Amino acid sequence: MTTATAAGAAALVARAAEPDFAAWRRNIVRLGGCTNPIHLVGAATMYDKTTGAALLTYSSDVYGGRLLTSCGNRRATVCPACSGVYRADTYQLVRAGLVGGKSVPETVSGHPRVFATLTAPSFGPVHTRRERDGRVRACRPRRAGERCPHGTPTGCRERHPADDPRLGEPLCPRCYDYAGAVLWHAFAGRLWHRFGLELRREVARRAGLTRTEFGEVARLSYAKVAEYQRRGLVHFHAVIRLDGPDGPGSAPPLWASVPLLMDAVQAVVGRVRLTAPGADVIGPRVLRFGTQIDVRPITSYRRGAGERPASAGAVAGYIAKYATKGAESAGAVDGRIHHAGDMVMLPVRAHVLRMIGTCWWLGGLPEFEPLGLRRWAHMLGYGGHFSTKSRRYSTTLTALRQARADHRAEQQRASLGLAGHPTVMVGEWRYAGRGYSPEAALLAASVREGGGLHGA
Repeated sequence: MTTATAAGAAALVARAAEPDFAAWRRNIVRLGGCTNPIHLVGAATMYDKTTGAALLTYSSDVYGGRLLTSCGNRRATVCPACSGVYRADTYQLVRAGLVGGKSVPETVSGHPRVFATLTAPSFGPVHTRRERDGRVRACRPRRAGERCPHGTPTGCRERHPADDPRLGEPLCPRCYDYAGAVLWHAFAGRLWHRFGLELRREVARRAGLTRTEFGEVARLSYAKVAEYQRRGLVHFHAVIRLDGPDGPGSAPPLWASVPLLMDAVQAVVGRVRLTAPGADVIGPRVLRFGTQIDVRPITSYRRGAGERPASAGAVAGYIAKYATKGAESAGAVDGRIHHAGDMVMLPVRAHVLRMIGTCWWLGGLPEFEPLGLRRWAHMLGYGGHFSTKSRRYSTTLTALRQARADHRAEQQRASLGLAGHPTVMVGEWRYAGRGYSPEAALLAASVREGGGLHGA
């Protein structure tokens, strides 16, 4: 037992002897193990909507002076408890757009939809692990004696194990286009937006319609998530669905089909491109998606021979899993970098450090200032959202959270003998800090582990 743990245990024993221990403990246990809760100070009163009578009043004094509420962080490395809730909500959101539920009609399962993966282009060869038929293949075969301008071999004949730290590292860091990689990250969100616009145009063209006519009979909806690869670049996984003009509740036109949607996605990816700023500083850069694209039909709609369909549940689970991850999966860091000197002590591999350093360098130049690259250096230049959806895809995270809050409020009314009674809660709360005291941290840790004091 460490000194800090021993001090926390002693403080917890002392707290247990205090009269308000039960309320204090309940205040922490109900957070489900949140690692960095928010402290609120204030009071609230429950009123009868019909008569206006006050039914219940409580304040932060009941909980030892401060009411704790969950931090709500989506990232698993920051708060496993809250990210678990976020992941579950994202799963329900994506699944509802595939099979119905959560105010989405079940007929949506008959709409054409595909699961697409859009990757970043190559900015230089990196060490990779390749498999075929269950056998690991050579990383990057090369011709004998072939080398890059800096004298580094252009290939690698090794068969890398899954935990090889060189995976994702450039074969030649001096040849790798770090500026291009960082700028691609900065514009990845805009590339996706342009992809969505072009996809609508392409589907309309294949259906023999103008863009205006297309909007009158059909609508494209999507839900996507960004995932970091080992080379430090994101790629997008997306559910793309073709609906009628009013979204999931309206039937798509007769010409709409999975093959048409798959072909349109594949045709558009290669056409989407943007010109990066700063050509006079670092040379011209045309930003586009990579040539590796995977588009699959989602099971339950016109499954054809030779296709590799993905099930609705698997797709929803896959997207939800990556919605709680960040750049740490590429070996980057959790928090923002405020000073150049901070980079000296970062616990990251050389490739990631070079990307962070490139963000810092470019971010200090006037041509790139609007991109906020220094602000997003810890994300390797990517400042976009990790999970997004179009407005009509399905329900929203806000609606799911409100439904959960309403359910808990009804449980509270039932415990007070007011089930079904119309009430309203009026209160005033103010922020008073965050985190745990040593004894509270010890109790929260037991809740996360699912034993000890949690079950007491």
